[in-house]
Amino acid sequence: MTLYFSYVVKVDCDRSVSCALPPGLSVLEDFVSLEEELQILKAVDWTPHADDVTAQKALKHRRVKHYGYEFRYDNNNVDKDKPLPGGLPVECDALLQRCLAGGHISVLPDQLTVNQYQSGQGIPPHVDTHSPFEDTILSLSLGAKTVMDFKHPDGRSVAVVLPERSLLVMKGESRYLWTHGITPRKFDVVPVSETGGSGVMTSDLSNLTLSRRDTRTSLTFRKIRHTPCNCAYPSVCDSQRPPSPPVVPVAEGDACRLESQYVHQVYEEISSHFSSTRHSPWPKVRDFLLSLPPGSFLADVGCGNGKYLGINPAVRAVGCDRSVNLVQICIERGYDAFVSDALSVPLRRGSCDACISIAVIHHFATQERRRAAVRELIRLIKVGGRALIYVWAMEQEYNNQKSKYLKEEASGSSREGGEELKTEENKAIQKEEHDRNMISDIRCTDDGLSNVTQPKIHVHTNRTAFLSQDLLVPWHLKGNMENKKGAASGCADIPVENAKQKPVFHRYYHVFQQGELEELCLGVKGVKVLRSYHDQGNWCVELEKTHGNFSIIAAGK
Repeated sequence: MTLYFSYVVKVDCDRSVSCALPPGLSVLEDFVSLEEELQILKAVDWTPHADDVTAQKALKHRRVKHYGYEFRYDNNNVDKDKPLPGGLPVECDALLQRCLAGGHISVLPDQLTVNQYQSGQGIPPHVDTHSPFEDTILSLSLGAKTVMDFKHPDGRSVAVVLPERSLLVMKGESRYLWTHGITPRKFDVVPVSETGGSGVMTSDLSNLTLSRRDTRTSLTFRKIRHTPCNCAYPSVCDSQRPPSPPVVPVAEGDACRLESQYVHQVYEEISSHFSSTRHSPWPKVRDFLLSLPPGSFLADVGCGNGKYLGINPAVRAVGCDRSVNLVQICIERGYDAFVSDALSVPLRRGSCDACISIAVIHHFATQERRRAAVRELIRLIKVGGRALIYVWAMEQEYNNQKSKYLKEEASGSSREGGEELKTEENKAIQKEEHDRNMISDIRCTDDGLSNVTQPKIHVHTNRTAFLSQDLLVPWHLKGNMENKKGAASGCADIPVENAKQKPVFHRYYHVFQQGELEELCLGVKGVKVLRSYHDQGNWCVELEKTHGNFSIIAAGK
């Protein structure tokens, strides 16, 4: 037999007075009668029906049911364009009218979330998302009492007892800034009270007792918001802070949406400024173009403003680009160009003697789409024809030589629109921020479980070394080239009416590691790599088409 001895030392403590409730928080006891409680609980039918007009779910730690609008736990928001039929239960009309008459709300709610908690269940600390709902939130406790924990960002915390049939009203600071949650446990420590009423927990141990939890049903009433939130707490407001970064896509549809928002739309917006910075051909690309025999047919897939279309006047050159505005610039310069996606160019198979793809394929968001872009280039050229591909390299310093992208950091110049000088301290800060971002990719789900999500695509600091392969690179408009139509989807959250503030757009890139581009190209059958090299911060390959029947093959290691 093993005996365990515990030694407890009594520690003197100051008896604290009752803590104040968070500003804007109030608890109204006995807000509904026992008869109303039974009537409302009966109206909330948890039995599934084929014609159910509510959205009902069984989460890991509770059951939930939505009326009016479904609250989506995947993005903590509601789809305001898809109201649920039936509205709120009529059994709630009387208590909502009392709330209106008592001045607790100014408009009737149109969204209701019903949560049922068994003994031992709870909900993680959270702030109800600002953008979907208006200020006041009501929560009615039925069936049993519980203790709800409120916490301020500065560390202050208040535990509030919510009696059975009480109404919790959250407004202002308590609604927007303080988190609220229920710790999963079967017993609560509550103040001693003959009436069992509400109260705030204190450290006065002489006035506490245990309360066993029973099944509790909460009804949370909210009003859908149809304009952005402009509360006084921008640091925690999703309407007033930049949107959360996108994630590295896996599915084809997600990749297309990412490219549309952070590539296609951005280039349409920045086309004029972008073109003004793209005027000097890269020497090795020029050499490739001048090596083509007279009379050759050249396709520049992703031609931008057409700076390579006129390099060799002895060849017949045509360009295509996804950006309508950039193609128009090409046409105004007298070049032949048309709008086309790089994955589906409307030219006959084997119609080109050569193709170039300069700084294009790194904008595709999945390996499958990047390989498909290479395959399309090979489809266009004849057997024996050549293709030249440039993509941005992760290794911006190669063979002890810094790329022009990093060199411009030291001089203070910037082709991206006036970046400030970066010091070694800035770089250290950037590395720390990158590490924090990586940690933040591990999130807590609604059920309180930690899991690793798809990696997020974070904003890169211009003129610094790349810390990840998938990133958003800022483009700062300058001069009189502000976006006249407002920020595109890939643009930072900047008010359109602020004409003096220059918009910042973000372009998606997948920067290539050494050997990655060759491996990608060798995944297309019928291709031979003539040479591979690093040129001013880019990985480059020159390919030759060896035969006409080619297909995708595995590019395993």
